[in-house]
Amino acid sequence: MIFDAHCDVLYKMYLNPRLQFYQDSSLHITYEQLVSTGGKIQLFAIYLPSHLKPGERFSAALRMVDDFYEKIIQPNEKLKLIISKHDVTSLREGEIGAILTLEGCEAIEEDIMKLSTLLRLGVRSVGLTWNFANAVADGAMEPRGAGLTTFGYEVVEMLNEWNAWIDVSHLSEKAFWDVMKVARFPIASHSNSYTLCPHPRNLKDNQIDCLKEKGGKIGITFVPHFLKENGPAVIDDVLSHVDYMLQRTGEHVVGFGSDFDGIEETVVGLHTYRNYQQLIDRLYKEYRPQVVKNILFLNFASAIHF
Repeated sequence: MIFDAHCDVLYKMYLNPRLQFYQDSSLHITYEQLVSTGGKIQLFAIYLPSHLKPGERFSAALRMVDDFYEKIIQPNEKLKLIISKHDVTSLREGEIGAILTLEGCEAIEEDIMKLSTLLRLGVRSVGLTWNFANAVADGAMEPRGAGLTTFGYEVVEMLNEWNAWIDVSHLSEKAFWDVMKVARFPIASHSNSYTLCPHPRNLKDNQIDCLKEKGGKIGITFVPHFLKENGPAVIDDVLSHVDYMLQRTGEHVVGFGSDFDGIEETVVGLHTYRNYQQLIDRLYKEYRPQVVKNILFLNFASAIHF
């Protein structure tokens, strides 16, 4: 069973409404691939195109919510909406869970009621920023590198009230540390090790240590330039980050957040969700079966408190 903490299928479908989740070969993740490769829970991010202007963003997010329900959840009774831990434990054999997430609070602008609306519509994990600044905080690529704003603390408080995941992937370092002081359930849905690949989007050792201490989970991502600085990334590079995280955190923190359909370049041998099987085969050669099960599914699944 596979728990994948991040993909951008909804973004792709927003850009091209003709794409079909159930049968489109141009997508990295499709329902058929989830079934054939052992997908059990998939997180679907609401990520807004950067060209959208203020006043357009929330309606775009609502359109992606509508696509999530109309084009992904409703057409198949075996694809189940996950909005609570009970929904996870109730999944039967042959059923796959889907969780709606928000990648960047640009969608809510400066209106906390918009966040409340998205939570009531099923969002259960919220990444506070994408790479740059918004009304909540600065992102990892924002030169200023500021932390949470007053509004940002209000957002975190609401997410805590919902027992929702607060996703620190994409945050500036200052914002990361601000969040870790107040977040109940932090995760990094798709981030790798800065020590192995010094990209601003990756986590430094003290950040990894803090996430472990707070009970957070870290999804190793398949973004090539988060895996290595130069040249094409291969499965061995993914395994290097997995191993580094395991050595630093133990076996109960690490998972995967592929970022499929949010990347143009892919890891050699990990071009689509179907190729997870090649990664899984390698994992079973390197680690005990229970460690592999923890990485693939149990670590993130056990961290659900909503």
